[in-house]
Amino acid sequence: MNKEWSELNKTMQEQFRKEVTFKQGIETLLCLRQRLMDELLRMKQELDPQDFCAMPFPNAKGYHCKTIAYSIWHIMRIEDIVAHSLIRDDEEIFFRKEFHAGIDSPVITTGNELSGQQIVDFSRDLDIEQLYCYMAEVKTGTDELLKELFFSDLKRKFGEKDKERLKRLQVVSPDENAVWLIDYWCGKNIRGLIQMPFSRHWIMHVEAAIRIKDGIWKKK
Repeated sequence: MNKEWSELNKTMQEQFRKEVTFKQGIETLLCLRQRLMDELLRMKQELDPQDFCAMPFPNAKGYHCKTIAYSIWHIMRIEDIVAHSLIRDDEEIFFRKEFHAGIDSPVITTGNELSGQQIVDFSRDLDIEQLYCYMAEVKTGTDELLKELFFSDLKRKFGEKDKERLKRLQVVSPDENAVWLIDYWCGKNIRGLIQMPFSRHWIMHVEAAIRIKDGIWKKK
């Protein structure tokens, strides 16, 4: 893991242990999220449009077996679903701001059900400019949510009604590679969701995207 991101993540977790340092922890988290966002924004400047659907490591075991476009989509759909459909119980940015039309995605899910050539084909369908606009909107919305949290919110839990709501929305595929997400999210409290997906999930997939970018450049 990137040393700077790892240290910020570790510091944030320590600050969340006490109410007196909780708000500092939120600021640390926002700093980490911005560092990760900057990395993805840098890719937009460094890469050609076709690079976003390239898959230089199709047989790899890690997250870098995917594409950069897919990685961004996956991070943001999960964050949007968790921040809005689960925590806020309001309309996702994806639908509220009609990104489902602008991005041209053939799916509205997290993409966990896709693999191999399906991911490449999916990535080719996406409007990258709109995908980046969606990324900015989702991050801003989640940052606002995080700023509103109180220390007491960290223990807030979720239950069967929350699971049923997510199922009705059909934003998580019923495929076995995706449907587990609903139980996973609803099995966590707010503290757990801050790690996955609001911080560590970003780190995992942004680091994978960097490996993909390096693989693309090496082949060039």
